[in-house]
Amino acid sequence: MHRNLVGSDAGAHRPGGQEVGAWREFGALLRHWRRRAGLTQAQLGAGVGYDHTAVSKIEHGARRVTPRIAERIDELLGAAGELREACLRAETAALPAIDPFPPGLLRPPLPSHLPSLSLRAPIAAPQPPRRLPDYGLLCPLHDAQGCDVPEERELALLHAEFCAADPAVAPPLDAPTAHALAGRLAAHLRAGESGDRLALALDIERALRAVLARLAVAPASQRRPLARLAAEHAHAAGALRMQDGRGATAMACFDRALTWARLAQDEATQVGTLSDLSTLVRLDGDPGAALGYASEIERAAPGRHWAGAMGGIGRARALALSGDVGGTVREIDRARAHVEHIGARDEVDAPWLTIASMRVRVEAAAAAALRDLAAAVDDPRLARRALEAAETALDLLGPAQLPASRLLFNVRMADCHACAHDPQAAVELLGPTLEAGPEGALPALVGYELRGLRSRLAAHRPQVARRLGELAGL
Repeated sequence: MHRNLVGSDAGAHRPGGQEVGAWREFGALLRHWRRRAGLTQAQLGAGVGYDHTAVSKIEHGARRVTPRIAERIDELLGAAGELREACLRAETAALPAIDPFPPGLLRPPLPSHLPSLSLRAPIAAPQPPRRLPDYGLLCPLHDAQGCDVPEERELALLHAEFCAADPAVAPPLDAPTAHALAGRLAAHLRAGESGDRLALALDIERALRAVLARLAVAPASQRRPLARLAAEHAHAAGALRMQDGRGATAMACFDRALTWARLAQDEATQVGTLSDLSTLVRLDGDPGAALGYASEIERAAPGRHWAGAMGGIGRARALALSGDVGGTVREIDRARAHVEHIGARDEVDAPWLTIASMRVRVEAAAAAALRDLAAAVDDPRLARRALEAAETALDLLGPAQLPASRLLFNVRMADCHACAHDPQAAVELLGPTLEAGPEGALPALVGYELRGLRSRLAAHRPQVARRLGELAGL
């Protein structure tokens, strides 16, 4: 889950220190071009989705804009690139002067000489996407503009050169290499749906070490895109390890991902990582910690409806484990309300997000929270509400999308039947899975769901419960 290169829009950051002069220069230039175009502050604001007060603060140098917004304003006012270039100058002045980085900041999530690293050869990269964004990943240099990914052979060469280069003499991160790194990472994440997740994670961590080596000696202008690449690689490695049932190493990856995402002011990676952390500790039986991580989500991206929805479903899942009916239902309702307000601005901030995909996330999480609540308080009515949400999520997913997610939703629906005191319906729904078994290793989340369903069917359908135990590796 990914990313806004230099943080959120103008309303979220106030420049300070050495960058003030640069942003005042930008503001004065903006005022000049706005007046030349004959627009009021309110008219300009309407053109880019800002209130007139935000435009006023930008013109006075009190707030900054992202390069993406500066380019939109430049085109709107016909400034021939002057505003875009002024924004880039101000962004360079705003970069943190960290020289050198504290050693702990660049420490990889896991030791570099693990036996598993030396025993496994680098894998052949899966088929890369043709363009970015893909699988929630943006170009670290160009944000959400849309970038071509190099052809497979060129991508492999660029990736290998980047990982093998001496960082002390390596050239700056150029656009083709940035596209190659992000494109390969997206391909690995997509392959994680059914592939060797540990091998994919190890390959990602090799690239992460090369990114960190480059970050250690990078000039100020390169630090944010490299920090963003580091955050995305660490988050991806953690997500793959979590899916593989390796919670401790996933936690280490997520912890480092948060550090680098904050350095890059990458809100979407922060939100995705916090959401995964909440899931990880919830699976470990710690609803209090899960609630804490979920509550941090909206602080990472304040005022964003997509973050509000993610935070709401995280809190709902945590509260359900303690049997808090009122709190769980309130958080589900809040998450659904946030989804209703998601728009184009949210989709730019988080390219992995569409309104349809967020509805899937919210309804799937609502189903799980209501199912957990039904199990905690033994209320079949809640289980039936959970089943309705799970059916909605499955319908939104579509017949050919994400086979691992479809399996997860089917198991969840069967568990809703079991919690509604209808074990026969649960068994009938699971029939094809019980007969054939899944293809490849089960993701950890599916195994977790199977274990819960197994415990609820043990007294009523012991043979089915034993088969579920076999599928879950118990």
